[in-house]
Amino acid sequence: MIDGVSSPYIYAGTSENFKSLVLENSHRGPVLVNFWSKKADSCLRQYPILDQLVHQYDGRLLLVNVDTESEFVFTKEYGIASVPTLKLFRNEQVVETMHGFQSEADLKKILERYVTRDSDLKLADAIELFTNGNARAAYEKIAELIVEDPISPRLPLTMCKLLKHEGRHEEAIKLIESLHADIRSNAEVQQFYALLGFFNDLDVMVDIESLKQQSEALPDDLSLKRKQLTVMVTESQFEEALKLLVEIMEIDPGYEENYAQQAMLRLFAIIGAGHPLVDLYRKNLQRYVH
Repeated sequence: MIDGVSSPYIYAGTSENFKSLVLENSHRGPVLVNFWSKKADSCLRQYPILDQLVHQYDGRLLLVNVDTESEFVFTKEYGIASVPTLKLFRNEQVVETMHGFQSEADLKKILERYVTRDSDLKLADAIELFTNGNARAAYEKIAELIVEDPISPRLPLTMCKLLKHEGRHEEAIKLIESLHADIRSNAEVQQFYALLGFFNDLDVMVDIESLKQQSEALPDDLSLKRKQLTVMVTESQFEEALKLLVEIMEIDPGYEENYAQQAMLRLFAIIGAGHPLVDLYRKNLQRYVH
């Protein structure tokens, strides 16, 4: 049974310990949160499968059970309308949500994308090659690993990050666009893809102070604001970038085929759906969507 479980990989979650158990641990590896109720038969059928899976992964996955009856207010904040609901957290973000009873096969198909795999250990060798100045050998090693383990999103994602490090943004974008839909839809891959778009638009020769002065002198010049925006995003000034996008929408909602609306969606992907800024600025997006 879920109550009173004793395992180093399974915990009872509450509003008080959720930050440490789920959010902080999600930086070390995937954390699966099981929102359940003892009144729901499907939850009682689901739990043995979760228990078995988490022990199969032997520490590569944590399971946190949240009783929706005793934690009603807290679970409501996470939008839990039915049980069981499973949410997978990685780096403090919800990367997968599953509603209703899940078979072992369906769960494994999703979890396998996030738990540490044998290829991750070999990937460390490729990164070391890159760090030591042998980029070509590093890319070849990762390419071999992708053939060996085609369902891991971390392999092509790492290759894209190395390409970005070398300033080869367009190549990284094309690589992501060539991936299978299952890998391309991975939350971290989508997040990095959105970020690459801004880096690809960045003019490295631009003088930031000069650009700011020009924009202040010509407040309705949207091409200048767009350049400013690119710099802000690449420097992680996300709130300032969102404010600037609202300005662009107010001046010309249809500018460059709704550029501002599309850029705001990309920014939402970068900072994560659960970030307070997304909730704050989503209403602006809805106002200007046609």
